Amino acid sequence: MRTLHGSLLKTELLVRLFLIIFFFYTDKAPGFVRKIQKEEYWLYNFPRTISYYPSAYLWLTVLFSPLITVWIVYFFTKDKVDAVQSLLGSCLSIFLAGSITNVVKMGVGRPRPDFLARCFPDGDIDDSMICKGNVKDVIDGYKSFPSGHSALSFSCLGFLSLYVAGKLHVFNPTGRGSAWRLMCVIFPLLWATMIAVSRTADYHHHWQDVTVGSILGLTIAYLVYRMYYPSLQRLNSHVPYVSISPADTQIPYIDHRMDTPLTPLSPSHTTDIEQLLKTV
Repeated sequence: MRTLHGSLLKTELLVRLFLIIFFFYTDKAPGFVRKIQKEEYWLYNFPRTISYYPSAYLWLTVLFSPLITVWIVYFFTKDKVDAVQSLLGSCLSIFLAGSITNVVKMGVGRPRPDFLARCFPDGDIDDSMICKGNVKDVIDGYKSFPSGHSALSFSCLGFLSLYVAGKLHVFNPTGRGSAWRLMCVIFPLLWATMIAVSRTADYHHHWQDVTVGSILGLTIAYLVYRMYYPSLQRLNSHVPYVSISPADTQIPYIDHRMDTPLTPLSPSHTTDIEQLLKTV
């Protein structure tokens, strides 16, 4: 078993610290101000409502769900290396997806569905689009695409879904056919889906924002997970790469007990097959 060298661990932590700082900086920075045509008013004239899944709940989710999940796994395995690797992976997945989302938000500048209510709180829309609302609300109103809630929830809960699937061997012969294992994998994805859907229900995002944000978050989660853990189809899917010795890197996708050596065809069998093909 190997562990991260001290200098390498420091580098990994510095990368995450940079992403965290970059995320919170870009989260409040102003972005591109997109022009709105009168014909588009109906797209951005929805009422302002409270978030059905507020940001405070989102941060409780993305910060504590990895900690709780990893602690439960550690309680049974007592594997400190796996705990460190999973926490490094989940942190990277969350803040990498969040940083990418913020950069795209700033570049696109798509207004939210409730933008006109933010821009003109009194309901008197001015075609010159000189906003009268709170400056912070207006700046945030231009950051609809893609959805940050969707990206963060899927980057976190999607990573945990893959992590649990690897630990329970859901997609290899060891755990196939077990409904409860599959439900443990689906639950985090359902949770993330409902968070994403809530952003259209409270008029904070368009459906395109939620769709792209979810795909972005899930893609980052998968890429980061595969950096730290083998394929879910391998028998050692529960072991992080850093704990796998070079001799174990070729562990197959199927159980050795299920392997049946192939017997070469005898010359007579080969002749019979050739004759059969000629008659077809």
